[in-house]
Amino acid sequence: MFVQITKEEFVKEVSKKAWYQTNNIIWTIIFIYPLFSIVDYIFANVFWVQFLIIRVITDLVILAFYSLFSRKNYDFRILLHISLFLLSLTSALLCNIVDIQQLNIYYLMFSAIFLFFNLQVFWEPFNSVVQTFIAFVLLAIFFKLFSQYSLDLVISNGGQFFFIIALISCLVPGARYKIIERDVRSQLLIGKSNEQLKEQYRDINEKNTIIDTQYEQLRKLDNQKNSFINIAGHDLKNLIGSIIMSNNMLKDEEYRLSPDQLELIGYISEASEKMQYLLNKLMDVKEIEADEMKFNLEIFDINTEVTNVFKGLVETAQMKNIHLVDNISKSPIVVNLDRVFAGQVFQNLLSNAIKFSQTNNNIRVETSLQRQKFVFEIIDEGSPIGLYELDTMFNKLKTLSEASGHVENRLGLGLSIAKLMTQEMGGELSYRSNDNGNYFRVEFQAIN
Repeated sequence: MFVQITKEEFVKEVSKKAWYQTNNIIWTIIFIYPLFSIVDYIFANVFWVQFLIIRVITDLVILAFYSLFSRKNYDFRILLHISLFLLSLTSALLCNIVDIQQLNIYYLMFSAIFLFFNLQVFWEPFNSVVQTFIAFVLLAIFFKLFSQYSLDLVISNGGQFFFIIALISCLVPGARYKIIERDVRSQLLIGKSNEQLKEQYRDINEKNTIIDTQYEQLRKLDNQKNSFINIAGHDLKNLIGSIIMSNNMLKDEEYRLSPDQLELIGYISEASEKMQYLLNKLMDVKEIEADEMKFNLEIFDINTEVTNVFKGLVETAQMKNIHLVDNISKSPIVVNLDRVFAGQVFQNLLSNAIKFSQTNNNIRVETSLQRQKFVFEIIDEGSPIGLYELDTMFNKLKTLSEASGHVENRLGLGLSIAKLMTQEMGGELSYRSNDNGNYFRVEFQAIN
């Protein structure tokens, strides 16, 4: 059972945390802001009484709004916006009517208010950016109305400090907001997890019983699978034997056959031998699932094997009106692999590409030598199969359910075996599926 937090629970807990931080900010302002008059008395003795009155009025207005919002449980963000706006209004006014000698002090006080606010506040960082913009606008308005000094003089006497501190302090709420949200979510998860532990404990015995039942069912299915493979393998052996015997009978009459017919008989003979070899390997499921498979390694030109596979599937592609493009390298590339299994890898990949491709489509088959590695590529320019479906089909010995819109069952066994064979022979198999189509790539180490 997974612990889940509803949106309402999370919003409620975040609101509690936000109001806690808001209380700290408001009461700190109420107690500290009037004390700024001490600075006024020292640095602006002429106006300090008027400044004190402005600060006290600002404090009382903030207190009135705080009482209203607490009683009505309004959005804390609006209260914080109003409070910081009032502080910015008075501070921007004072920064534009004091003498130039005291300008540094009042801009630093304005910066301190912004920095304190952003260090304590718990809201989305966008709100701080809005308040910073408002502060700049207020400073510009009061500068236009009351300032007796040039803009350069104001900036060089404290204005630059406020601009820098105000902008940098806007970064703080973003980090705080994420951290506090994460803490709130963690606390809720821990609380709900503790509540569910007892219920989960009571479910253990029941689930264990279900697991035992399912295990027994899986064991029976595994036995049925093995029985099916044995029966199917036995029947396939008989069929392959019949094909080989019939083909040998045709060979005995080769003097009556045309060169094209003899070439086809050769293809049948080679394909039958490969089928028999593969069947003997694949009949033993334990060998497929073992850590290592045994191969008949031999040195051969792998481009020749790819060409044979390509020619053998041309007619299959033509039946679906699919055009196979031959970009197979004509230069020999020598490898040390199991010829039959390597051919089966290419056969499985190309035949599946043809099977799942759309009609009137191009499929390019390319081979090359890259960094002392033989590279086999299939480029299907049609509609993408989908990366999720390819992942499922390449998953060893598992099947993919029939996808809607296709009339063919997509069985992952052929691709799974191709992937297993490639890996066991020391190669690499990769694939992708996107808007450009489907792409398959196999790499084997080449011999100098």
